[in-house]
Amino acid sequence: MPLTAEDLMTEDVVTIEEGATLGDAAALLAEQHIRHLPVVRDRVLVGMLSDRDLRSLGPGTVDSFESFEALRERLAEPVSSAMRSDVITVGRTTDVVEIVDLLIEEKVGAVPVVDETEGALVGIVSYVDVLRAARDLFAEA
Repeated sequence: MPLTAEDLMTEDVVTIEEGATLGDAAALLAEQHIRHLPVVRDRVLVGMLSDRDLRSLGPGTVDSFESFEALRERLAEPVSSAMRSDVITVGRTTDVVEIVDLLIEEKVGAVPVVDETEGALVGIVSYVDVLRAARDLFAEA
């Protein structure tokens, strides 16, 4: 029996509202020790934000008052200004092989899992989830 998204997904998904600030998103990613943050509007998935998206926002170092101010202004902008709105999603029954292909082809680290009938966000599968499953399969062999 093939593994599916439902077998691997993290169900307790940490999300952020699209009107929250980029600073809020950065703090949430750091506090929760996660790399991918689904963006929601009234619990409906509208985008994705990753730690990589946040790293690309500003200078690598803050070496002057001007660069500090620019970064501070950017972090005050809404999440919607930096999120990816063309989110690739999978359903609960999507085969893990298809998920791995998506992660590789689309160069993303995670895909949200949505309920096939309601479209509601029900989980997320990251490359770490896939690696854990692979490790478990190798350990059984």
